[in-house]
Amino acid sequence: MNSGFHYDQKDLDAAILVKLYYAMLKPRMVEEKMLILLRQGKISKWFSGIGQEAIAAGITVSMMPEEYILPMHRNLGVFIGRNIPLQRLFGQWQGKASGFTQGRDRSFHFGTQEYKIIGMISHLGPQLGVACGIALGDKINKRFKVTTVFTGEGGTSEGDFHEALNIASVWQLPVLFCIENNGYGLSTPTREQYHCEHLADRGKGYGIASHIIDGNNILEVYTKVREITDSIRKKPRPVLIEFKTFRMRGHEESSGTKYVPNDLLTYWKAKDPLDSYEKWLQELGFLTKEKAEQHQNQIKQEIEQQWELVQQEEAIIPNEKTESNAIYKPYTAQPILPSVQKESLRFIDAISQGLYQAMQRHPDLVLMGQDIAEYGGVFKITEGFLEQFGKDRIRNTPICESGIVETAMGLSINGQKAIVEMQFADFASSGFNPIVNLLAKSHYRWGQQADVVIRMPCGGSVGAGPFHSQTNEAWFTKVPGLKVLYPAFPEDAKGLLAMAIEDPNPVLFFEHKALYRTIREEVSKEYFTLPFGKANLLKKGTEVTIISYGLGVHWALETLKEHVDISADLIDLRTLQPLDKELLFDSVKKTGKVVILQEDNAFGGVAAEISALLTENCFEYLDAPIRRVFSMETPIPFNTDLEKQYLANSKFAKVLLELLEY
Repeated sequence: MNSGFHYDQKDLDAAILVKLYYAMLKPRMVEEKMLILLRQGKISKWFSGIGQEAIAAGITVSMMPEEYILPMHRNLGVFIGRNIPLQRLFGQWQGKASGFTQGRDRSFHFGTQEYKIIGMISHLGPQLGVACGIALGDKINKRFKVTTVFTGEGGTSEGDFHEALNIASVWQLPVLFCIENNGYGLSTPTREQYHCEHLADRGKGYGIASHIIDGNNILEVYTKVREITDSIRKKPRPVLIEFKTFRMRGHEESSGTKYVPNDLLTYWKAKDPLDSYEKWLQELGFLTKEKAEQHQNQIKQEIEQQWELVQQEEAIIPNEKTESNAIYKPYTAQPILPSVQKESLRFIDAISQGLYQAMQRHPDLVLMGQDIAEYGGVFKITEGFLEQFGKDRIRNTPICESGIVETAMGLSINGQKAIVEMQFADFASSGFNPIVNLLAKSHYRWGQQADVVIRMPCGGSVGAGPFHSQTNEAWFTKVPGLKVLYPAFPEDAKGLLAMAIEDPNPVLFFEHKALYRTIREEVSKEYFTLPFGKANLLKKGTEVTIISYGLGVHWALETLKEHVDISADLIDLRTLQPLDKELLFDSVKKTGKVVILQEDNAFGGVAAEISALLTENCFEYLDAPIRRVFSMETPIPFNTDLEKQYLANSKFAKVLLELLEY
C-alpha cells in the first residue's frame, strides 16, 4: 500500500472507518469552497486548516456529544463534526443574523451551548483556562466528562497555557489539552518559538501525562484519543497531547507561504491525511471510487444550497437599541428587602456575612482565590468557610490571576456561579485580558453570560505602597459589559455584594481596605439585596453638590463635620457602572455647584467622566466651574508622610471652600 502511513485498523469496523473519512472530507470540501469565494471577494478572510483535518475529525468523533470542545480557527472539523448546519456557519462568516454572533464577531470567534462548542478569542490563551472551569464544574458535580481544548504551538508560549496546565494539574481536572504543532506561528518557525525537543515534554513539568500523536494519521488520532478520553472519564485528570502536523497554507490566506521551503511543503503534501486515507480505504475495499464520488457530490450540493440560502438572507439592519441591549444578559432583579432585625457590623464583617449567606443560598456558587481556604484570606473574610462549605466550593488557587478568571468563566459556561478574590485589586492587572476581553464581551458576542464576581480589595491610607494600594476602578468602568460597584458603608457592601452574586453578568466589587475595620453600622441580619445604579443621598443641602464613593465619602463627611455651616448635597455613588445619572442631574440643577472627590488620579478617572456628563447635561444650571479633587499623578507611595501628601483628602476642604466663594 502506498498511502504514506501505517494505518492500524485494530477493532474498528467498516462503518467507523468510513465515518472518519467523511469527517475529514466535508470540512475539506467546505474549505475549498471558501477559498474560491475568497478569491471572488465574497468573503473577507479565511484561516485554512487544509492538511490538518485528521486532528479535529478524530477528536470530535471520539468525544461524546454532550462534552464541551474548545477549538481554534483551523478546526472546522469540530464544528462540522458536531453537525452545525452549514447555513449557520456560512451566516456567521458572512455577518448575517443566522450566524451565532449576529454580525458582532467573525470566523470562529463564537460559542454555542446547543452544540457544546466554545470558540476562541483572538488572544488565544484564555480558552485554555476556560476549559479548566468547565471541567471543574463537571468534576464538582461528578459528571465524569472530558473537556477538550485546542491550542497551537505558538499559543504554548503564552502565560495562559502554563497557568491552565498548572491549575488543571493541581486540581486534577478532566481536561484534554491538544497542541496542534503545525510548524509555524504565522511566519515564525518552531525553532524560534521554543527550545525543547517536543512540546509534549512540557507536561512533565506540571505532573501531567503527555503523548505525541501523528496528527495526519486519522486512525492514530481517533484510537489514541478515544483510549485517553475513556481513561479520563474513569479517572478525572488532565492529559496533554502534541499532534505533529503542518500548516499547508498561510496563517490566513493573504499571508501566503513564501517563507516556507518548497521541500517542506512537498514533504507534507505527500502526508495529506485525506488523500492517503481515502486510498487506504479503497485498497481494503471499504470505500469504492464511485461511493466516494457520490458522497462528494452530495456534500457539494449541500454546500451550494446552504450558501445560496445565506445569500438570500436580508442584511442586518443596525439598531442602536438592539446593540446596547446585547451587552448584558437581561436580568430583572427580584428585590430581597433588609430584615427588621439588625446588628452592628464592621465593613469587613458585613462582606463576610454576605458571602456566607450567599454560599448558603446558592449551592452552585464557588469561591476561588489565593489563601482563602484554611487561612481564611489575607483579610480573614472567608475564615471558617472551608469547614462549612468544603474544598470543592472554597478553593485555594495557585498564583495565576489570568487563569483563575478564565476558570470562573468556564464555571459560568457550565452553569455555575463563581467569585474570584483578587488578593489585592492591584493584582487584577495580571488577569486584565480575560476580564476585559472574555467576561465583558461574551454576552454581546454570542449571548453567553459571565456569572462571575471579582472581589477587589483596594485603596490607600494603609501604608502598603505602589502595588497594594491602588484604587483602579477606572481601568474597568469604561469597558462595556462590566458592572463596577464601590460601596462605602457596611449595609451597602452586604446588599450590593448579594445583588452582584444574583446578577448573571460580570461584576467587579471594590472593597476599600481602609474601611474594613474602621467603619461600623447597623446591618440587616438576613440576606438582602440592593439595586445597582442607585446612588445614596447622604446629606441634603442647597449650596453645593459633593459627589464621591468609597473612602472619599468618609473624607467628605469629615470635612462637612468641620464646616457645619456648609449646606451640601452629599452623594455616595455606590455603583460606578451603572451610574445614577438622574440623581446627579437633579442635585446639580438644584445647587448649581459641583465638586467631585475621588481617591484615584485625575486623568481618565471617574470624576472626569462625571464632570463631562454634568457639563453636557446641566451646563445652563451651573454657577461655577465643576471642580475635581483627586490624588497626585504619581504611583501611590509607601512612606506615611508621602502617602498623606499623595492622597486627595488633604486638598478637599480647600477646593470646596474656593468653590463656595466663586
